[in-house]
Amino acid sequence: MARQSISFTQPNDEWLKNQVDKKEYSTKSELVNDLIRQARKQQKQIDWIRVQLEKAENSGFTTLNKEQILAESKSIF
Repeated sequence: MARQSISFTQPNDEWLKNQVDKKEYSTKSELVNDLIRQARKQQKQIDWIRVQLEKAENSGFTTLNKEQILAESKSIF
């Protein structure tokens, strides 16, 4: 695992410490890694939606209604 040294603003550092103090996470590193995983998952979802929108724009139409599109996006992620 790569070791990094990073700095946080005071409010962010306090929030991180608070999460560890509440036993939500055992270390700030664990919490930061979890936040990064969540951001990566969210980016994957955003990228998928972007591709779907581009396909729809290029095709000119879709046979799916908004509820179906939402259900499909939720089933993938």
